[in-house]
Amino acid sequence: MSDLRRALGEAVQAAFAAIGAPPELGRVTASDRPDLADFQSNGALAAAKTLGRNPREIATAVVEKLAGDPRLAAVEIAGPGFINLKVADATLGARADTIAADARAGAETVTEPRRVIVDYGGPNVAKPMHVGHLRASIIGESLKRLYRFRGDTVVGDAHFGDWGYQMGLLIGAVMDESPAVAAVVDAINAGQPGDVAAFNAVTLADLDRLYPEAAARGKADTDYRDRARRITAALQVKQPGYYALWERFRTVTKVALERDFHALGVDFDWWKGESDVEHLIAPMVAELDAKGLLVDDQGARIIRVVREGDKRELPPLLVVSSEGSAMYGTTDLATILDRKREFDPHLVIYCVSPRQAHHFATVYRAAYPAGYAVAGQLEHVGFGTMNGTDGKPFKTREGGVLKLNDMIEMSRDKARARLHEAGLGEDLPAPEFEDIAGKVAVAALKFADLQNFRGTSYVFDLDRFTSFEGKTGPYLLYQAVRVKSLLRRAEAEGHTTGPVTVAEPAERDLVLTLDAFDAALAEAYDKKAPNVLAEHAYRLSQAFSKFYAACPILQAAPAVRASRLTLATAALRQSELALDLLGIAAPDRM
Repeated sequence: MSDLRRALGEAVQAAFAAIGAPPELGRVTASDRPDLADFQSNGALAAAKTLGRNPREIATAVVEKLAGDPRLAAVEIAGPGFINLKVADATLGARADTIAADARAGAETVTEPRRVIVDYGGPNVAKPMHVGHLRASIIGESLKRLYRFRGDTVVGDAHFGDWGYQMGLLIGAVMDESPAVAAVVDAINAGQPGDVAAFNAVTLADLDRLYPEAAARGKADTDYRDRARRITAALQVKQPGYYALWERFRTVTKVALERDFHALGVDFDWWKGESDVEHLIAPMVAELDAKGLLVDDQGARIIRVVREGDKRELPPLLVVSSEGSAMYGTTDLATILDRKREFDPHLVIYCVSPRQAHHFATVYRAAYPAGYAVAGQLEHVGFGTMNGTDGKPFKTREGGVLKLNDMIEMSRDKARARLHEAGLGEDLPAPEFEDIAGKVAVAALKFADLQNFRGTSYVFDLDRFTSFEGKTGPYLLYQAVRVKSLLRRAEAEGHTTGPVTVAEPAERDLVLTLDAFDAALAEAYDKKAPNVLAEHAYRLSQAFSKFYAACPILQAAPAVRASRLTLATAALRQSELALDLLGIAAPDRM
């Protein structure tokens, strides 16, 4: 079920081959002048250099080979040798019928499905998420959905930051503040009964408040730092009192994280953390040593990753510190090993801040000679920052980092105000209105992010993001709701769909836009760039809006009405699929 561009491209490539030109020069693209043609091929100019012939002569020969193709209404030569292709109305109608009958709305799957892990989110125990987690969560979720829709077996992993020195700091800080908690921890550590219900008084707000204080004190007070390190070492061997309190930290954090992620339409298959690979580290270090990869360096043990010809010098991977403890990179290396054993992925995508690019390059370089991965299997997908109007990473008015839950609530408030301004949803029951406001808020945040190529930065402007006009998520939702309303009216009046006939320019444009869905998916997939899909969703909404304005539907003659209802149904299905792949859900009404 090839799209028109691919099918016509195969015909043009065959025509190039038939005249002795390299067939790959017959590439077909969407026309730069849609008023003149639907598709074009510029290969005659390149073929002229290869064959030593005039480009118009080559174009003429190609056009002669294409003459009589029933899929084409016209094949013409423009300028020095551009080949313009206009699709026949009947071909467009047949393609629209195929898309309308397809549950995937014209989207194909990959020919060789893979096992893929998308590592995104990256929340930490004892810390509420902030706006810095937004892009990783939104982009990673969309990539997971896109790869899964294209046919891959995909696992999304939150990769919880839940282990290490910061946990030792927090355990000590909580015990200092709460004698009741400290007494239970000490009792359990001593093998005596202790009621862990006392730990229930520890909240995420407590942890969020205590950690900065503890971290600062750990830098200034040697005794305090050494105690935190001793607690950390005891935790890593699961000394029961410390471990039980740590489990409270993990539980209370996960509840808040799941709330915030769920509010954004982000979900994970794995909630694995650094602690889940702790048992692998000692045998892994022994294995790395046996393979001759570990090098002693000032009391520490490292893996050198520099290669001949490197343009930048990467630091070695510190595997074991001079104090004998495993490091951050050691855990990441063990995670690669764990994933290989449990899932054996063909590809692991790390949707993580670009600030960690050097770190991951070092870890990957260590994983390859260790035999835990092969070159090209591990890929860091970075992204730009979300900035304030000053061009710097977004902060609150007070200059602090905005918590993600506060941003979500702020967006919901703005969505409610926008709905009231537009007079939308006011006659609906309060729970449904709240659900709609939540969907509008998420659409505003996600589309504002995903319409940009992930590597670029953008300015946070909630007023613009929540507008029902322009290139925004709420605009796309409004268009989808309008189609749903139309189809409900049609059903109530007893109207049905029927074969598509294309006669009007707006019908042509809509069918050609529907046809471009699979190509947009393929490009987004190959480039790991959801912005390509976001652009298609916006173009589809625009094409339907023009079609709706130019082509009466319910008032049309029966056969025309049935055709246009089919187009409306296909547009809605494809629009909702595209939105879902971006992590956006459309309400049924507003």
